[in-house]
Amino acid sequence: MITPWYKEPWAYLVFILPLAAVIAGITTFIIANTNADTVVVDDYYKKGKSINQDIRKFKLAQKLGIRFDMQVSGNEIVLKPTGIEKTFPLLNVRFYHVTLAERDFNVKLTPDGHGWLRQNFTEKIDGKWRIIVTPFDNQWKLQTTIALPQADFSPFELQY
Repeated sequence: MITPWYKEPWAYLVFILPLAAVIAGITTFIIANTNADTVVVDDYYKKGKSINQDIRKFKLAQKLGIRFDMQVSGNEIVLKPTGIEKTFPLLNVRFYHVTLAERDFNVKLTPDGHGWLRQNFTEKIDGKWRIIVTPFDNQWKLQTTIALPQADFSPFELQY
């Protein structure tokens, strides 16, 4: 006696494998379109030339001896100058989330009575961030990558 196809277990195995591949393909397509990669640059030659210019700014900061201890806790950032005895009227601090570009934001730090630079902000800061510090005239630049939040002061490690 011949059994109908829907009563054969091998028939379901044959149908389930291609169906699983189709579902995985559709899921991959949806994920790829909703989380597009923002890392790719259209004009990579121009971007490469600007990287060389940025390295000069990092080297100038190193030559001037500009260093900071940084604390980011709650919704406040504090930079304590440790490298030189110079006060800064204003520093621009840019926060770049390593994977989510829509979470990027800027903060302008002003000095308090102790010469430390601090500012409150409203953004959520958990996770890994790339932080770039520049003066208002954009002459030098410091950059680091750090996991936030951090309650204690830590050296702002210079990275190129």
